Amino acid sequence: MAAKPPRVSMPRSTIAVVDSKRLGAIFGPRDQHLRRIREALGVGVSARDDAIHIDGDESAVRRATEIFEELDRIARDHGSVESDVVVRLLAVAKGEEPAARHDPIEVHKPGRQLVPRSAGQAGYVQAIRDNDIVLCTGPAGSGKTFLAVAMAVAALRAEQVRKIVLVRPAVEAGESLGYLPGDLQAKINPYLRPLMDALREMMDYEYLKRLTEQDVVEMIPLAYMRGRTLNNAFIILDEAQNTTVSQMKMFLTRLGMGSKMVISGDTTQIDLPSDRTSGLVDAMRRLNDVPGCGQVRLGGADIVRHRLVQRIVEAYDH
Repeated sequence: MAAKPPRVSMPRSTIAVVDSKRLGAIFGPRDQHLRRIREALGVGVSARDDAIHIDGDESAVRRATEIFEELDRIARDHGSVESDVVVRLLAVAKGEEPAARHDPIEVHKPGRQLVPRSAGQAGYVQAIRDNDIVLCTGPAGSGKTFLAVAMAVAALRAEQVRKIVLVRPAVEAGESLGYLPGDLQAKINPYLRPLMDALREMMDYEYLKRLTEQDVVEMIPLAYMRGRTLNNAFIILDEAQNTTVSQMKMFLTRLGMGSKMVISGDTTQIDLPSDRTSGLVDAMRRLNDVPGCGQVRLGGADIVRHRLVQRIVEAYDH
């Protein structure tokens, strides 16, 4: 009787998850994250006894293990995992995108840390740490506003600043501000809403409300910045592509002692009249060689919204 060939054992990895709810977040709705990772890396994945078991080629098992460990961390911190995160982690694992490694940004929500998701975003965060003024351009969804607000919250938490000031120009995107109902504050609120949404991602509502009432967090239109000097503040100008050259000069000269400024915008979405030069475009040219002024240009690879946003941006660029 012929001897049976020796059984070859496949490389295997096990990740203890414990929490079944977290396991559901890692695998995604109807296991779509799980299927995507299986198909992309050619590994076998199963869940037993509140643990993830991975079988397959040694290098594929190693890469899949790193992805599932990161997804477990994200699920533990945030309670859910977005599909674009899985797509990005797979791209890094397959060498299609460089890994972005950077210290996490500590915000006020318990256990919440924010980590740049691309090399461009990591460079943006580092530029904010290294400079008193940073100008950033990039497409929708590349994290310009969100990361700037996160850095402001982290600076306030670390007592590096005493105040956060969020500023936007009140420029209509094809619609007339005058036709909106309500008083001036009611007309301005829609322009400041994206900044408030970002803050709510990082602070409990009651805490944010208290900081706003105490004027520690201030949200104002650009026109109200004239004549002020802001010391020990983290100041963010959002949608800066819609400032004029004179408005940008006025804003930049509000910088006081112990303060930081981040100025961000998308230069492909300028709503100024065609005969007006964007203050952001002009400032990036003028301040290019000024020490202490950093400049960052984010691109399509830095978009972290729904994966269709990246395709939409590319379609319009073409």
